[in-house]
Amino acid sequence: MLICCSDQLDRYPADRMFLSCCDMLDRPLPSKTLNTATLKRQPPSLRISIPPQSKFKVSAFNKIHSNPTSQIYEATKFLKTPCRFGDFGRKPTSQIAKSASGTSQDSTPDEELEKKPNKTLQLGIVFGFWYFQNIVFNIYNKKCLNIFPYPWLLASFQLFVGSLWMLFLWASKLQPCPKIDKSFIIALLGPALFHTIGHISACVSFSKVAVSFTHVIKSAEPVFSVVFSSALGDTYPLSVWLSILPIVMGCSLAAVTEVSFNLGGLWGAMISNVGFVLRNIYSKKSLQNFKHVNGLNLYGWITILSFFYLFPVAIFVEGSQWVPGYHKAIASIGTPSTFYLWVMISGVFYHLYNQSSYQALDDISPLTFSVGNTMKRVVVIVSTVLVFRNPVRPLNALGSAIAIFGTFLYSQASSKKKAVEEKKD
Repeated sequence: MLICCSDQLDRYPADRMFLSCCDMLDRPLPSKTLNTATLKRQPPSLRISIPPQSKFKVSAFNKIHSNPTSQIYEATKFLKTPCRFGDFGRKPTSQIAKSASGTSQDSTPDEELEKKPNKTLQLGIVFGFWYFQNIVFNIYNKKCLNIFPYPWLLASFQLFVGSLWMLFLWASKLQPCPKIDKSFIIALLGPALFHTIGHISACVSFSKVAVSFTHVIKSAEPVFSVVFSSALGDTYPLSVWLSILPIVMGCSLAAVTEVSFNLGGLWGAMISNVGFVLRNIYSKKSLQNFKHVNGLNLYGWITILSFFYLFPVAIFVEGSQWVPGYHKAIASIGTPSTFYLWVMISGVFYHLYNQSSYQALDDISPLTFSVGNTMKRVVVIVSTVLVFRNPVRPLNALGSAIAIFGTFLYSQASSKKKAVEEKKD
């Protein structure tokens, strides 16, 4: 078997140059061996000693010799590879094996391993940013609503900031812009509508009750997910149904003992749960043919469409109150720049924490994400209670703990259900 036959050696000088380099480095050829006739035609200085028991595999190098241009390119690329004097007489290394297979010679396997980031450290950083950004958003969102109680405008502004951010990422190519068409936009109209309902309802709840109470009620989202999914034909094992009982009991206890209880705030959090659950269910059904769009790009388009849904309605609902409310807010805070800063922070960190959550979901399993999301609510509740010094009764704290623990049990039970379904598939 030959790398190239003798007439190819005469026709293409690049082969002779390549053979000479292999002999000088005492490196075996990266493909088939030469026959004795070819070796005898080489001058003594260019003859290549081939171990009798060496067996070289046929590789992509054979394809190179069918094209003179690629032949010369490979030979010159080999000559440009830096060699040290210590390499002379060495046995074949993984770098030479890569050369034979037509892969890049720029890095060794050890260097590639060094380039790979530590997955645990990377996920820790993503989770850390996710929690930090969520805490910052909830604190400054509540500060804004305390002095400017117009959640429709604030929610619209947050979606507007997110839309500008995604357009910037796509324009600067920091985030690849997905290839979409009219069918994608149509399929996204439903999920974007339910996302709008979930977002504005949560903002209304934040404006009327303590942040901690809203998050306790929002921890009941799995209950709505199981109920609506079951109504649409999905089946759940008994463990899942049992896991939502602590959620219902905990949320009920927290609501009854909440100091800042407000019926509007309770309904806002409940409607928010319904909106986000229907968004998730509708997305699975309508976006089956658009799996090439990753989570971050999908959320970006949902944000843009949600802004166009929400802002016209916001003008209708409370537009006439914005100007008097603005002057009242500036009078209460003293400096307009502080108010502007709070509003800007709430808008930026609203998008950033959602972006971090989608990036985390791309890198980890749904179970790990669910557990992380449960712990996020604990961190947010504790942080906001400390910042705003909300009074918390013992029974209220107990109800919150039971509800969050039920959410954790639900994530465990639902993950087992998904694992069983995947094995069946």
